[in-house]
Amino acid sequence: EHAKAGDLDVNPVRAKAVSNMRTQNKDEKVYLAPPKKMSIEELIGYMSTDEVLEVTPESLRLRKAELDPIERKKASRVKKQQQDAMKAKKK
Repeated sequence: EHAKAGDLDVNPVRAKAVSNMRTQNKDEKVYLAPPKKMSIEELIGYMSTDEVLEVTPESLRLRKAELDPIERKKASRVKKQQQDAMKAKKK
């Protein structure tokens, strides 16, 4: 969750670039809150139309249906065009 509308693309696997330059702001340890444990019903109520729920014996995962952010934007653009066409057709 974050303050701005829309999705926030994050890649937790990519390492921070290491350079020889000193910076003004020192690297500080970042505290990450533990993930919330939600039930299937809570996750279904929380998810949006472009997300899927993965159910495994050990865990429940909420993720985007399209993982690539570029492909996700293309798909949302096509979906919006289809909705606009349907609205224009009804008028």
